[in-house]
Amino acid sequence: MTSSRTPLHAVVATALLAALLLAPRALADADSPPMAEPESVGMSSERLQRIGEGLGRLINAGHIPGTVSLVARRGKIVHFEAAGLRNVEAGLPMQRDTIFRLYSQTKPVTGAAVMMLFEEGHFLMTDPIAKYLPEFAEMEVYLGERDGEVQTEPAGPITIQQLATHTAGLTYGFFPTPVGKMYAQVLDAPTETSPDSLAAWTAALAELPLVAQPGTEWHYSVGMDVLGRLVEVVSGMSFGEFLQQRIFDPLGMVDTGFHVPADKLDRFASNYTPTPDGGMQLADAPETSSYREPPAVEMGGGGLVGTVGDYLRFAQMLANKGEYGGKRLLGRRTVEFMTANHLTPDFPDDPMTTLFGMLGGGGRAWGVGFGITGSVVTNPATSGLPASKGTFAWGGAATTHFWVDYEEDLVGIVHTQLLPDGTYPVRDLMQSLTYQAIVD
Repeated sequence: MTSSRTPLHAVVATALLAALLLAPRALADADSPPMAEPESVGMSSERLQRIGEGLGRLINAGHIPGTVSLVARRGKIVHFEAAGLRNVEAGLPMQRDTIFRLYSQTKPVTGAAVMMLFEEGHFLMTDPIAKYLPEFAEMEVYLGERDGEVQTEPAGPITIQQLATHTAGLTYGFFPTPVGKMYAQVLDAPTETSPDSLAAWTAALAELPLVAQPGTEWHYSVGMDVLGRLVEVVSGMSFGEFLQQRIFDPLGMVDTGFHVPADKLDRFASNYTPTPDGGMQLADAPETSSYREPPAVEMGGGGLVGTVGDYLRFAQMLANKGEYGGKRLLGRRTVEFMTANHLTPDFPDDPMTTLFGMLGGGGRAWGVGFGITGSVVTNPATSGLPASKGTFAWGGAATTHFWVDYEEDLVGIVHTQLLPDGTYPVRDLMQSLTYQAIVD
């Protein structure tokens, strides 16, 4: 890309080879979820302290720089804590209004944007994407190579629903496959001819083969970036403008966007990668980060930055079935549709094993399916964590996570900045320590 920002795909590829502070402005507003005594919503104050203690062990060991963690139940915040450092080199403490690189935690926001346009009748989720983006009309599926020539077969139509569930046959450039290498060469490597708009990017993507026939396999992919272009075509706005006008402004997400303005750089966290001895090394410092400037291409799969307080507003909107602060963004049935498991019985019970295995999770990712741009717990017991069936969640490459548990009326968020996600079980630890504090 022509932007100086290193693409998320390239960043992930490279990565793969204490104290409670004052509330930020974003949560001081009158329409913010109120703080509450944990016991008033069926949680234990004493047990919630274990969250800070557990995450603190990772911080004290030098594995991660610091964390901001939050738990809300029944629309009330019962835990909101910052610990460790947001900038190790400068010795700056983590704060509750620290700004993080959200990477793939952008995806559910893109999903909500798509659902808003779906609600307005602009398209059906079963429509072929080629109806709106004609460059995808004649896709091919990669079969292998013979005598140095790539072999393909014609692909079936890709639907909008398949793009939103990672079943469209697309992939990412950081996967070590022949098609993944093509992505890395064409889409990820910054050159003079790199796409400088979502329109140019999707046109370049459509020239590459698929890894599987649409609807047959789950492959983590750039599908949400394609959906960002769909939002542009249908709405007549740039993707960033649509998010700002239709989601960020109504929800009061004042620190969320595709770059960090100069007057907020002092709150922007440094990003780190692990070292072989269990420590960290600086990967992206705020003062030199490409996030200081708007990107050439606003990517729906991984471009946003934001705070935990801002993301709570979005997550609580989903928890409330589409409404937050007196503003309704989505209908109840639409949110229920979005957060349901969309994978058919033809898919295995562990579709995401390939992704989580690569990110350091190990073993197989049992008991979790996929909805519209987020994971859905299908079997809590085999998933290995006590989240309820139907819990909707997703995270980002630099170890940011959120989840919405509808059965328990609970939202959980934990953010740090260590890439790649999965180096340490931050999300697993946060969920385990959250659920053990439920006492009603």
